[in-house]
Parts: sequence; C-alpha cells; structure tokens
Amino acid sequence: MSTADHEVRTARAYLSRVAEPPAPALATLVTHVGPVLAAHLVRSGEVPPEVGKETDARRLVHQPEHDLAAAAAAGARLVVPEDDEWPAWPLAAFDLATARGLVAPLALWVRGRQPLSELVERAVAVVGARAATAYGETMAAEIGHGLAGRGITVVSGAAYGIDGAAHRGALAAEGTTLAALACGIDLSYPAGHTRLLDQIAATGAVISEYPPGSVAARHRFLVRNRLIAGLTEGTVVVEAGVRSGSRNTAATARALGRVVMAVPGPVTSAMSVGCHALIRDEAALLVGRVEEVVESVGRLGLDLADEPEAARRHTDDLDPETLRVHEALPQRGGRSAEEVAFESGVPLNRVRALLPTLELSGHAERCDEGWRCPRRPRAPSTRPSSDAVLRPTRAPPHPPG
Repeated sequence: MSTADHEVRTARAYLSRVAEPPAPALATLVTHVGPVLAAHLVRSGEVPPEVGKETDARRLVHQPEHDLAAAAAAGARLVVPEDDEWPAWPLAAFDLATARGLVAPLALWVRGRQPLSELVERAVAVVGARAATAYGETMAAEIGHGLAGRGITVVSGAAYGIDGAAHRGALAAEGTTLAALACGIDLSYPAGHTRLLDQIAATGAVISEYPPGSVAARHRFLVRNRLIAGLTEGTVVVEAGVRSGSRNTAATARALGRVVMAVPGPVTSAMSVGCHALIRDEAALLVGRVEEVVESVGRLGLDLADEPEAARRHTDDLDPETLRVHEALPQRGGRSAEEVAFESGVPLNRVRALLPTLELSGHAERCDEGWRCPRRPRAPSTRPSSDAVLRPTRAPPHPPG
C-alpha cells in the first residue's frame, strides 16, 4: 500500500488545524496548487481574501508534528487523499455537489486498524434522535445488527439514543461499524460512550476531521453529519423530531445523490414527526425491515427484499365466481341451489355445476336443508376440563402392609 510522503502529511495536518471545516475556499486552493504549497501560502498570509477569512485566525498555529504525535499516542493516524486507503470513490460525490459548503475533507484522523476505503466500500448510515424512545432504539439496534450481519458497515455519530443503539447492534452481530466525531480523535464524546468508542475502533473505525484536542461544538455536529452522509450509500433516519440534526444529515445525503430512508413510528410520538415529514414530502423511502434497507441501497437485482408472507386462507385457490358461491353458503342450516344463486348473483346452472366441485375440495357439504359450509373439526383442547380442575385427585390406595 502506497502512502503519502511526510511533507504532504504534515502539510495537511497543519491545514487541518488552521481551518474550520468545511473551508471551501481553502479546499479549492489545495486542489489548484497542492497541499504543500497551500500550507506555505496560508502560513505566510499570501492567500486570496476568501482563503484568508477561513485561515487567518489560526494560521500561525503551526504544530503538525505535535498533532501527529498526539494522534499516534491515541492509537490514531492521519489519512490523506494521497494515501491508498483514502475513500476516494464515495467522497467524489462532493465534487459534483452544488450546495454551498459541501466539500470533501482535507484529511481524516482515523482510529482503527482496517483500511478506511475497505470499511466504507459497502456502508449505510443509521441516524436519529438522542432522546430516542424504546421503540426507536430497538429499531436502530435491529437495523444495525441486520446490516452488519450482511457485511455492511454501519456508520453513525456515536451519540446517545439512536446512534449508540445502531453501533451496539452492529457490534452484537460481530460486524463492523464506524463512528464520526465532532471533536478531536483523542477525545471521547459523549464521555459515557468511551467504552463503546473503544469497541468500535477495535473492529471498525472512529474518524474525525478535527485535530487532536479539538472540543465538541454545536456547529461541528452539523459539519460532521456531511461525512456520515457522504461516506455511505444511503442514510436511514430511525427517529427525528421537528428540528433534528438527523434531518440535516438526510438533506445532505439527498444533495449528494444518496438514498434516504425513514422508519415510521407511532403518529402520537414527537420523535417520529421528522420521519413522517420526510416520508410525506417524498424525501425518504419508507422502510420497516433490514431487507428493505438493503434493497434500497443494494445491487440491482441481487438484493431484493422478499415480500412478507401473509397467512394463507383455505379459499385462496378459488376463482372469483366460485368464491362468491362459497361465500353464499351458510355456516348453520342449509340453502338450496336456487337460494345460493340468488345470494351470490351467479346463474343457477353455474351454481349447480360448482357446488359438487366445492364439495370435492372440502369447501361445501350437503345437508338436509341443502348446502352449507363444512363444519371444520376443532383442534383438541390441551386445557383440562373444569371437572378435572375442580375434582380432587384421589390418592392411590396404600399397598397392603
């Protein structure tokens, strides 16, 4: 595996520190002149005004070696576009996006042993409310478990609620999951998920755009969400309120040409209002099973979801005319052929032809009054009779002494 040289890596580490993502003007400069020259120009202040707005506040903070060492101490590394493991294919969608601020990251800090490009080769985002309901967490865990069990990486943001449930579901299936942070790679946010993040990194990856030591901030969660949407083939919103970061992730996914899915919930639940709005506005596909998620993002013709099997009725094989005759038969008593014809609206000659056929198939029987539905034998009861319950058991006689 080829990797970027040290000069390129330190240049991107410096740029990761001085600019607050997404920094579209700086990204354009790097594309035109390369990361090494861009880093030199930023540090010297010899940049266009648009780039200066994004970098002037921190351009003199030059500590790439310190940041790389801090990441290594946390078991992480800096992955850059010049590395073979850079997820170039999914991130290429940012180059085609027209929405403002939708630019690819300059670099990614990664904790985890597996190559990042392999982890996101087949990946689905599962996101939702932090204040999730028990229903939402159950659905997120089931979806995470089912996707991971099919070899699909589950991507989320490691937050409480839906995110955490999705990660745990994937881990329970012994699959891979990836967490995107809104803070430095050496920090655990939320602190209550420190152990969960360690488990994620052990088999999958924890990633961040922010250099070591960067603390979580509200605006960084929204910026982080574009990575969750961009690194995956589709996004599943499990629960979302009226104002929700998950809906922001869904909007970004749509802007990047990704599939958006939403799980419906009780109409009385405030945590499902956002999902219902996405479905109603035709901004998301309704999904209720893992199979439907896989079909929505899967390979054409290979990942189709099976239709749920409905309970089969004993009349399913009857054609419409025969079914009308059958439905005109009483459960008790009987009807003549003429009465059956009147009730069903089927001509009498057809009724007289169909009744023997129904008798042979067990759908009708003759009786003194004419024709009726057959009496189906009841299954034997396994409950003891009331007499058996109330009647005391007699003790066996004592053996002769």
